[in-house]
Amino acid sequence: MNKSILSYALFPATLALASCSAASPGDSVVSTPANGIVGGEPFALEGDMPFNATSHGTFNEGWALAVEPGTGNLFITEKGGTAKFYNPVSGTTLDISGMPEVAYGGQGGLGDVAFAPDYATSGTVYLTWAKAAEGDARRAVAARGQFSCDAQACAVTGLTQIWQQEPAIDSPGHFSHKLAFSPDGQHLFISSGERMQGEPAQDISNTLGTVVRLNLDGSPAAGNPFAGQGSPTNQIWSYGHRNMLGLQFDTNGQLWDLEHGPRGGDEINKVTPGSNYGWPTRSNGINYNGDPIPDHSADDGFTKPAIYWTPVIAPGDFIFYDGDMFPQWRGQALIVALATTSLVRVATNAAGTGTATEEARYTFPSRLRDIAQAADGSLWVLEDGPRGKLLHLTAAQ
Repeated sequence: MNKSILSYALFPATLALASCSAASPGDSVVSTPANGIVGGEPFALEGDMPFNATSHGTFNEGWALAVEPGTGNLFITEKGGTAKFYNPVSGTTLDISGMPEVAYGGQGGLGDVAFAPDYATSGTVYLTWAKAAEGDARRAVAARGQFSCDAQACAVTGLTQIWQQEPAIDSPGHFSHKLAFSPDGQHLFISSGERMQGEPAQDISNTLGTVVRLNLDGSPAAGNPFAGQGSPTNQIWSYGHRNMLGLQFDTNGQLWDLEHGPRGGDEINKVTPGSNYGWPTRSNGINYNGDPIPDHSADDGFTKPAIYWTPVIAPGDFIFYDGDMFPQWRGQALIVALATTSLVRVATNAAGTGTATEEARYTFPSRLRDIAQAADGSLWVLEDGPRGKLLHLTAAQ
C-alpha cells in the first residue's frame, strides 16, 4: 500500500496509477510541498503571540502525534484505543486499523507513536499503551509493526510487542511510556513511570521510575550502566524518576526528560547513564496530602533537575525546536502544558551547567497535550480532552 495520502485531492491521475501491491516502504505519491497545508478554521489567540493559529478538526482524548517523514501527514493516537491519520494538504482524516487492545482508565490507554529511524525503507512504526495483566494489574508496553495507507484506509499490521514494564501494578497512573530514538538511529529509549508507587523508583531490580535503553528490537542494549546485573536491570539507563511525559534528544544529541512532580516540582532533567534523579527521596514539591518531601540539596547525592516549576505547569510533552520559521528558538525546548494551558519556551545549557531557563510562556484557551514540528518549521499542537482540537501554528505576520 502507498504510505502517502498527501495529495489525493490535488493529483488524482497519480493516484489512479498507484498500486498498493507495487509500492515499497517509503514510497510517496508526491513530494511534500514547501508549505502545502490548506484549510483549517481560524483559531483566536489572545495576547501578544508570536504565531497565528488554525484549527484542523477534533480528536477524542488525543494523546500523541507524530509527523510522517517525507509527507508531513500526522499519526494521532487517542487514549481510548483508536488512532487517526490526518493529511494537512487535503484535510482528510482516516481511521487507522490494527490498534491493540488497551487497558483504558485513569491515565491508561493508547500512548505514544514514533516512526522508526529507517521508516523510509522499512515502513516500521512504534506504539506504546497500557496493557492489562493479572487481575486488576496493568503495565506499559511497547510494540512495533508496519504502517501503510491508501486513499481509503490506513493500517498497522504485524504489531509485535517488544518491551514491557516490570512489574505490572494495580494502579491507573504514571505509565509515562514515551519513545525516543538515539540520534544515530541505533537505540530506542522509553520512559517508564513509577506507577504512583514511589519507592520502587529507587530500586533497580524493576523498571518502574526509569528510562530504559534498548536495541530497536526491544532487547537490552550493550553498554547500559547495569548491563551485567540481569533482566530487567540490564535495560536501565537512569532511575529515580516519577512520571515522564516527555523524552527528547536536543539538537546536540543530549537526552532530556520532562517530568511531573507531585504538588510542585515539575522538572526537566538532563538524562545521563546510571544517574539517580531522587524520586521519591527528594523532590522540589510536596506530597498531595501535604506531607513534606525534602528538597534537592547540593550534598544529597542525586542528580538535580535542570529547571523545576512550583506551582506546577503539568507538562504534556515537549520538543527541541530546530526549524526555520522561528529561527530565534533553535535549540530551545517547547513544552505544552495542561494545568497552565500554555506553551512554555525553555533554553537549556547542556554543555555548561546542565541548567535551564524559562524564556517565555504563551497562554492558550485549553489544556495542551502534545506538540510536533512540521518540515517547514511550523508547529502542530494537540489539545487535551474529549474534543481536543488539532492546532497549526505559523509565524505571525
